[in-house]
Parts: sequence; structure tokens; C-alpha cells
Amino acid sequence: METQVQELVGAVHDAAWQPWAVQYFFLIAISVTALLMALPAFVFGRHTDLRAARLALMVAVTTGITAPIALLADLHQPFRFWEFFVYTHKSSWMAWGAWIVPSYVVLMLLFAWSLHRPEFYRMGQDDWRFAWLFRLFSLGGAANGFARPLGMLAGVAALGILTYTGMEVMVVRARPLWNTPFLPLQFAATGVVGALGVMLVLERLLNRDAGLEATINRRLAIALATVGALGVAWFAVALSGISPVHSEALASVAGFSVWKQIALWGAASIAIPFVLALTLPQSTGWITGLIAIHAAWMFRWTVFMGGQAVPKVGSGLYDALMPSGLGGLMGVIGTFGLWVFLMIVYTTFLPWTDATPPASGQSFGQTQSKPARTQEI
Repeated sequence: METQVQELVGAVHDAAWQPWAVQYFFLIAISVTALLMALPAFVFGRHTDLRAARLALMVAVTTGITAPIALLADLHQPFRFWEFFVYTHKSSWMAWGAWIVPSYVVLMLLFAWSLHRPEFYRMGQDDWRFAWLFRLFSLGGAANGFARPLGMLAGVAALGILTYTGMEVMVVRARPLWNTPFLPLQFAATGVVGALGVMLVLERLLNRDAGLEATINRRLAIALATVGALGVAWFAVALSGISPVHSEALASVAGFSVWKQIALWGAASIAIPFVLALTLPQSTGWITGLIAIHAAWMFRWTVFMGGQAVPKVGSGLYDALMPSGLGGLMGVIGTFGLWVFLMIVYTTFLPWTDATPPASGQSFGQTQSKPARTQEI
């Protein structure tokens, strides 16, 4: 009887999702969830929440501009984005995203401009060297009644972003860790955590208002509790065997000690800021904010890069360390640097503390004779 040896040979290839993709999913989730948090004050008249809404609008605009740049970098060839428009595939969530992302960015920027327009107009009346620029920005008027419909449309586009980013990863059946119905909800919840974390850090840098810090911290505690509940539900469903896809996802990583460490690290990233935000809401903004940002980013790194480290065929794990080139660590640093630059521009040249909700009953053609100016957010 002859002995037969069957050998599986795998080809060497780069990971399909690079750290640029992690940055895109991280930043776009922060942007859309921050925009949704700004809508109650700017669109639905909840003016008591205006200070937090102004921070949320700033976060939405700056991360919303940075995220698509990271996406184009992940494509390696910017003209690949054009292929989605020329060869549209109706059943592809990624193809739908090619239409949703630019729609969201345009609507979000128009919404932010409409909120700043009254102050642009006022600054354009001043006698100083940049007055002509603000007159140009205001387009010769102070009306911002169209902010509400623009905000509603931007909110719909934001919900579209949350849907497509979750679904385009969840539908990949070849990766058990991705192919779970909980994933879109987890992306959305951790996006809220990241957005609130950035708002807390900015509040400490720009405002230092104990009351506002406490308000954002309490909201962060609710978001962290939601993330924790989704995580517990994910494990419960996977262990119970009710859902085969969840059980398969857990089985694909259960045998590796590094994944147990990741689970413990993730639990700590939720529990620590949750306790601090509840017990010391007025003095822990730096800590809770930075840990929240870390938790949101870590979740995406674990899903994308960690998910690709689990081999489809074979044993062990692939190396999923952060590469040091432009596609890795330098890309992450560069994306962060771009966001910092946009933050400097936004806070220096835009009257962000005076973003003005439309007056009650104001129509598209009406102007505000005296745009409200607030010295403190």
C-alpha cells in the first residue's frame, strides 16, 4: 500500500484591508454619529443642548473630510473610486457606498455652512482685511432657514453610511468573525463612543466647562453600556449555538490566547471609562475621552486586521502587526495630522462658537437682522 501525501500550498499576498481602511471606518463612524448628535439642537430646536451640538458639529466636519481621504489612500489608486460610478453593481454594498459617501460629505458641509452663514454675514460687514472673504462665504445673506432640510438630508445620509459600512463587512462569508449580524450595530455603537471621546478631549482643550464635561461623560456612559451589552449578547449567542454564524466566529478565535487577551483588554476599555464617567463626570474628561477613542479604534483594528490574521485554511495566526511604511504606522500618523490641521483651521477661521440654529418660523428667503452671537459655547 502506497503512502500518499497531500499538501496545501498557499500563495503569499497582501492583506485586503490595510490600516488606511481602519482609519476610514474609524473616522467616518465618528463623523456620522457626531452629526446625528448635533441634529437635535440645530434641526429640532433643542437649544439647551447647543454647546454640545457645536462640539459635535466640529467633530463631524473635520473627521468627515479626513475619512474619505483615508479611503482613497486605501484604494492605492484614486481613480479606482471612479470605477464604482462607471460599473455600478446594485447588489454590492461597496458600490452603494461610493454614492452615499460623497452625498454625505456634501450635505454635511452644506449643513455646517448654513449654520455658520449668519455669522459669516456679520463678519463680512466688519472693516478688516478678511471681510471680503466672509462676504463671499455668506453669499450676500444671513438667512439659514434651509439648515433644517439640509440637516435632515445629511442625517439620512449619515444613517446610510452606518448601514453600508456595517453591511459591506458583514456580508463577507469567508471571514466568520465578520459575518455576524451584530457587526453593524457594534460599528454604530463604538462610533458613538469614539465621537463622544473626541468631544470630551476637545471640550478640555477649548472650553473647560465642568457642566458640559459632565453632560458628555454621562452620554458616554450610556454609549459604553450599549457597547458592553452588545458584546455580552454576541458571546451569549455564540456560546448558546442559537446562531451558527456566531458560533463559528467564536470557534475561529477561541483557541488562541492572544484573542483572550484582546477580549480582556476590550472589556477593560469599556469598564474603566464607564465607571469614571459615572462616578467622576466633572473631572475625568481627559481620561475617559482618550480611552473611549482608543476603544473605538481598537475595535476596528481587531475586526479588520485581527480578522484577516485568522487563516481560512491552516493553523495558527498570521502576523497582524502594524506595518511601519506609508500604508501602516506613517499612514495612521498622517491621517491624524491631517485631522489636527483641519481642527486648527476650523477653530481659527470659522466662528464655531456661534453656529446658529434657524429661528422659529424662518423661511428660506427671510434673513435674521441681528444674528445671535454667543461668547461662550
